[in-house]
Amino acid sequence: MVLSGTHVMEGSGKMLVTAVGVNSQAGIIFTLLGAAADEEEVEAKKRKKEAKKQRKKQKKGDSGEELIVANPSKQGEGEAGAVTGNSHHATANSANADGDVRNNKHSKEEEEGEEGGASGGGGHEKSVLQAKLTKLAIQIGYAGSFIAVLTVVILIVRFCVQTFVLEGKPWDTFYANHFVKFFIIGVTVLVVAVPEGLPLAVTLSLAYSVKKMMKDNNLVRHLDACETMGNATAICSDKTGTLTTNRMTVVQSYICSEDHKTTPKFESLPHAVGDLLVNAISINSAYTSRVLPGDNPGDLPKQVGNKTECALLGFVLDLGKSYQVIRDEVTEENFHRVYTFNSVRKSMSTVVPRNGGYRIYTKGASEIVMKKCSFIHGKDGRLENFTRSMQERLVREVIEPMACNGLRTISVAYRDFVTGKAEINQVHFDSEPNWDDEDNIINNMTCICIVGIEDPVRPEVPDAIRKCQRAGITVRMVTGDNINTARSIASKCGILRPGDNSLILEGKEFNRRVRDASGKIQQHLIDKVWPSLRVLARSSPTDKYTLVRGIIESKVSSNREVVAVTGDGTNDGPALKIADVGFAMGIAGTDVAKEASDIILTDDNFTSIVKAVMWGRNVYDSIAKFLQFQLTVNVVAVVVAFVGACAINDSPLKAVQMLWVNLIMDTLASLALATEAPTPDLLLRKPYGRTKPLISRTMMKNILGQAMYMICVIFVLLFYGDKLLDIDSGRYADIRDPPSQHFTIIFNTFVMMTLFNEINARKIHGQRNVFQGFFTNPIFYSIWLSTLASQIVIVQFGGMAFSTQALSLELWLWCLLFGCGVLLWGQVVTSIPTKKLPKNVFSYGSGEPINDPIADLASEDKLDSDGKDSKRTGQILWIRGLTRLQTQLRVIRAFKSTLEDLEERRSCHSLHSLRISRSQQGNRPMSDISYIDEDSTKSPSPNSDKRCGSCNATVRLVTPVEESSPTTAETAPLVPPGSPPPGGPAAAATQQLGHHRPHTHANTQNSSS
Repeated sequence: MVLSGTHVMEGSGKMLVTAVGVNSQAGIIFTLLGAAADEEEVEAKKRKKEAKKQRKKQKKGDSGEELIVANPSKQGEGEAGAVTGNSHHATANSANADGDVRNNKHSKEEEEGEEGGASGGGGHEKSVLQAKLTKLAIQIGYAGSFIAVLTVVILIVRFCVQTFVLEGKPWDTFYANHFVKFFIIGVTVLVVAVPEGLPLAVTLSLAYSVKKMMKDNNLVRHLDACETMGNATAICSDKTGTLTTNRMTVVQSYICSEDHKTTPKFESLPHAVGDLLVNAISINSAYTSRVLPGDNPGDLPKQVGNKTECALLGFVLDLGKSYQVIRDEVTEENFHRVYTFNSVRKSMSTVVPRNGGYRIYTKGASEIVMKKCSFIHGKDGRLENFTRSMQERLVREVIEPMACNGLRTISVAYRDFVTGKAEINQVHFDSEPNWDDEDNIINNMTCICIVGIEDPVRPEVPDAIRKCQRAGITVRMVTGDNINTARSIASKCGILRPGDNSLILEGKEFNRRVRDASGKIQQHLIDKVWPSLRVLARSSPTDKYTLVRGIIESKVSSNREVVAVTGDGTNDGPALKIADVGFAMGIAGTDVAKEASDIILTDDNFTSIVKAVMWGRNVYDSIAKFLQFQLTVNVVAVVVAFVGACAINDSPLKAVQMLWVNLIMDTLASLALATEAPTPDLLLRKPYGRTKPLISRTMMKNILGQAMYMICVIFVLLFYGDKLLDIDSGRYADIRDPPSQHFTIIFNTFVMMTLFNEINARKIHGQRNVFQGFFTNPIFYSIWLSTLASQIVIVQFGGMAFSTQALSLELWLWCLLFGCGVLLWGQVVTSIPTKKLPKNVFSYGSGEPINDPIADLASEDKLDSDGKDSKRTGQILWIRGLTRLQTQLRVIRAFKSTLEDLEERRSCHSLHSLRISRSQQGNRPMSDISYIDEDSTKSPSPNSDKRCGSCNATVRLVTPVEESSPTTAETAPLVPPGSPPPGGPAAAATQQLGHHRPHTHANTQNSSS
């Protein structure tokens, strides 16, 4: 039995690892991922249902003794099902459940408050845009309802006074038609005023962005992550594979006292040293690491396995030798002993038989291996004593310059154990050496060479980081590499700039600064560090979590920081989960990292994050464009209908005409404006921020300015159009009169102005050229032209159905002239200086977003069973009508969970004897393997729990923690509680830790039980 927290470093053996409780590694990660909150939410719902049942029984006259009996068998099952990696929470929850059953005096309000608290812990915060749009929609709805009711009242009162009081006519059933007409006008005003197209525009914009982001290597898992990314103010990025190519290459070497800036020729090296070097690299590395030819001629070779080892193997190939030939001669079965890489050794050694004795090959961090060397091959391969002063000189003249250039330095050494006469650097032995005495075995070695390995910066990354900095986004690098390498890469990327006074810390120093004397993390201490921190080296995943959480919870800046984080390892899950937007690596990322993320980078490239920022800001702009367009039409339509009712006892725009306008400005406009492609100009301004107004001063200026023009044109046509255009007046027409050209011109002019204003709405930041990029969006101009064609058909052939009369060519030209005037008037409005307008009057939606009433109605069970809810039924229906976007998001999630449930049922079909409460993918070696200079905490990580149905014992699978060569295998992915397994559960597993390759053997169900 191996207890939780034990690090399995090396050797062979079969073992079963169990882990329970919040203090186990699984418990820590599950707690940070919010598993405990999910568990409490489920328990709270169970308690509430149980309490409701008991209240019903009590009302029916059941005795108190009967209430105490709470079905012990089911209760036991509930406790057993709740005992997971976090057994303490389960015990508390079950105790609370018992208390609730026995005590039936709790009020409904207390229970609902308790459930809200439990669910709130695991809930996802509403996005900024969503919260502000919901508030705006509700307020517009209230205003529209008030104006609609007022319009109907004015129409009815005016008609009654005019007809029955002034004219003294008696009541006739025919007059009921007038009241129906007035009611229809009121309903139409309400329909036009309410922005029901707003959720559609948000959904279309997000869906369109998600589809296009796939082509930019961004796989979006949560729709609102697009919009959130547009507000990002900080990005905490990994180094390896994200900022760099993750293609290690030996670019510098120190062999036989010579510093080689390029790969030397094998013939130029002393023969004995060259053979030693090739054998040491070929044998002392995982045989799973290989360098394969590219798929196509001219392609770079493919690196399979650990990238650092692939760099060394590529160095052998560049020398003109084949590592595979040596591996064929010395197979893994010939290995006598392997000292695998771990965070303490910082090296890896392999013992192989040789001429009756043994040879030990070692490679690892240069400063570590050199301390264990007593000899070195000098000029022409001569053996020299490797004194302390020589080591210091080598560190000063070779290793430090390499590290400052961003190179990872690796030393290669060897030692011989011989049975015969021993040379100065060999060891004579008569009996088998004590291989467990590692300090004496790996000592007094002979240094062969020192190599500098470079992970080149991606060529496009420096420009992408400059774009981020120009866009007001701070980029921080969080890496496990040493501080010199991290500083060099950060400088090459542009994260560190001269004169910035940027802070570079190692993980230990970071923890010392942010923790108090008792070892607890303090927010005020983090606030002193993070504003100037740019590079965090030698960091663990816990350090990354601490940094991200500290930035998010900081109140140093006026606006809350919106943080994006990249991660690839299992232990990165908590940081990805707590971040506003979590980016998981699609190539090197584990399943747990992907599950905790919001967006998956399919190419592991930092430039894809910049594209996500661009698309996020484009989503925000698309919604703003739609708002600017729709609110202009809303204001005009409502004012015209209201004034028309007051002035001429009729609305100039008929009901069916306003419904057509509503269709234009809701469905068609949302589709046209939501599909605008992002432009590089989006990255030339700072993030909007959480407190920025939803409707800016520029937008409000455009809305009011265009509304004034449209209202003036319509009222001029309404009161003087018949005289100006020499046509019959349509004012005060009887309800039985046919449609007039007068009102048809008003309707047609309004639609023309709306169409041309749609072009104006494409620009919301005061740009003058509204036609820029017009023909790059075929969806926009196709919808615009089709709407114009439909309007021509409606006017010329609509007749009584649309209350229109055909217009002549001259009248059509007048309508187009008034419509084109919107574009000219737009230039006048743009000339008004925005900065001189008062902020409080000409903006809307500023300040931190607050929770809206929709959150209270997210689930049906929030309402009391007896219907005593505080909200009126009409208000509830009204608010629910504005939550279509949230419904569509839930549908997407439901489809996803259904597919995963089907997969889980298929995988669990053969395991009918087990009741699984936690399941996880079986063990497999991962591709994201850290190496010598990378942080060791990325290696061992827990696996998920399997539960035995007979004993309720928690069974944990063991993975190869520190396997082979200088590699540290990532654990198999963890699955948060309640999630379906990514690969299907296994009955049980035992692990044999081999010398180089992990061998996993699955036992039967009986052995697991």
